[in-house]
Amino acid sequence: MDPVSSSPPPLPPPPPRDVIDVFWHQGVLDHDAGVGVFDSGLDPGFLEVLDNHPENADRIRNIASILRKGPISPFVSWHSGRPANVAELLSFHTREYIEELVQANAGGSKQLCAGTFLNPGSWGAALLSAGTTLSAMKHILDGHGNLAYALVRPPGHHAQPNRADGYCFLNNAGLAVQLALDSGCRKVIVIDIDVHYGNGTAEGFYCSDNVLTISLHMNHGSWGQSHPQSGTINEVGEGNGFGYNLNIPLPSGSGDEGYVYAMNELVVPAVEKFQPALIVLVAGQDSSSFDPNGRQCLTMQGYREIGKVVRRMADKHANGRLLIVQEGGYHITYSAYCLHATLEGVLNLPAPLLEDPIAYYPEDEAYTIKVVDAIKQYWKESIPFLKEL
Repeated sequence: MDPVSSSPPPLPPPPPRDVIDVFWHQGVLDHDAGVGVFDSGLDPGFLEVLDNHPENADRIRNIASILRKGPISPFVSWHSGRPANVAELLSFHTREYIEELVQANAGGSKQLCAGTFLNPGSWGAALLSAGTTLSAMKHILDGHGNLAYALVRPPGHHAQPNRADGYCFLNNAGLAVQLALDSGCRKVIVIDIDVHYGNGTAEGFYCSDNVLTISLHMNHGSWGQSHPQSGTINEVGEGNGFGYNLNIPLPSGSGDEGYVYAMNELVVPAVEKFQPALIVLVAGQDSSSFDPNGRQCLTMQGYREIGKVVRRMADKHANGRLLIVQEGGYHITYSAYCLHATLEGVLNLPAPLLEDPIAYYPEDEAYTIKVVDAIKQYWKESIPFLKEL
């Protein structure tokens, strides 16, 4: 018998493995918000040791490190970021506000609002953060990949068109969304899972029906002149944008089950009705169990499940096109683990790559489920395109 003819047929090639294109520039580490009592910048004079500002470079160093050295590294493709230019910034921000930031940078140091310090190196890092996010979005828009992650700081989702807020100078996600609209995307959804209301992004598109902004956050309300928005369910947009800003304020301690219930009962059907061409996930890890800035009690498993839900929506409605933009997350080590878990979910990996290193934290989702059900009823009664939710 001919040995060649009796050999088994060759195996088909393995299916292509998903890769996340990570956009990053070392210069984002140059922003230093200083030290003090937590984020206040206050030195009372009687403490031996002060806190580093929670929005410090070490949290992002660890995220970059876990992506380079952790088990997810084979699924990551690295791309260099770049600074944004003023013309790009003006697509979302007012000229007066950008001039205020330029002048503050020229002056050396300035506290723009509570907890938000522009120091030497901050403006350059902010420009890199914005430009790197724009590069990640353009990568998707140009068809070079469907999954991209902008690993950036300072964060951006509190920055409104005309003011800084909550550690944020430039709204990275908002700039990326506007680029998508200007490039022909008719509808874009922003899903914000940072522990705080994404008020800046919401403000930028508050009168638009081309952008659906959805924010899941703790019920913290307004925190002063820089953050007049409350994040309550009745802030739903104005004019053409009425009904296209959806807030999901969740009780403290909602935990994994509470968040996944909110995603499935509120976010998934809203995305189904809106039918976006592209999804932006605003990813903060400050909703975790151990974050100093939040009390929502998410663990790695919760972030993993959220990543899976978002990926399913992107595949179903947006041809797989998903941009992830880094926001908060202030536990220096656990934030990196939670980001790793989020990307595991987005990649639809069959099993976790990392175990949760921190002990179980109890949660009680029963009250959260009641809150989510009440929000769903409010949407049915108040939001025109969700009447059939």
